[in-house]
Amino acid sequence: MARKGRAARLTERAAFRPPTGRTLEENSLTEQGLAAPEKKTGRILLIACGALAREILDIKETNGLDHIDLTCLPAKLHLYPEQITDAIEGAVAKHSAVYDKIYVVYADCGTGGALERKCAELGVEMVAGPHCYSFFEGNDTFAKHADEGEITAFYLTDFLVKQFDAFVWRPMGLDKNPELRDMVFGNYTKLVYQSQVSDPRLVEKARECADRMGLAFEHRHTGYGDLETAISRWAK
Repeated sequence: MARKGRAARLTERAAFRPPTGRTLEENSLTEQGLAAPEKKTGRILLIACGALAREILDIKETNGLDHIDLTCLPAKLHLYPEQITDAIEGAVAKHSAVYDKIYVVYADCGTGGALERKCAELGVEMVAGPHCYSFFEGNDTFAKHADEGEITAFYLTDFLVKQFDAFVWRPMGLDKNPELRDMVFGNYTKLVYQSQVSDPRLVEKARECADRMGLAFEHRHTGYGDLETAISRWAK
């Protein structure tokens, strides 16, 4: 079999691959995301991060938003933020002919403004904020914390507590080199767990994460913050 040229390989890597996940199991949301419904049921589609799937579906159910459908890109894209913008563009292109409205449930998420510019170009609205930690707490409240000097905190959400090893410990190489812990987290002073649901087991697991990182622990129950506000507004 002849080898593909470099240009062909690059094009192949850049091609949009629709999410294939069908469950809300965290590893599946991380690796496969959440596929769009096989049969469209709503007028609005949310294209979201897999790390937000459970939260969005809970907001939908609580508020009776049956006219909204959801698909999620794999949460692991957060480990490669330079890929997020292209993945969103591909997802919008795939679904734009089917839905009346499409909204993007990502914040900037390390794209350096590229995602916001692309969404403006595509004519789709996205969640305001630099990252999910900010919109979960409320962008104004999070900014106030930063203004008051909270710049040495490491944040975890419900999803990231459950997937701590996949998103923090292993990517930073601490599974193989645990002796590097203090160097890796040396500029942090505390771990702030922003809980979306009230679950004592997750609080305890988050506390264990802080211990593993050698950081002080703080728990803030944020609920869904500006995420619920944005989705409720879009639903109208």
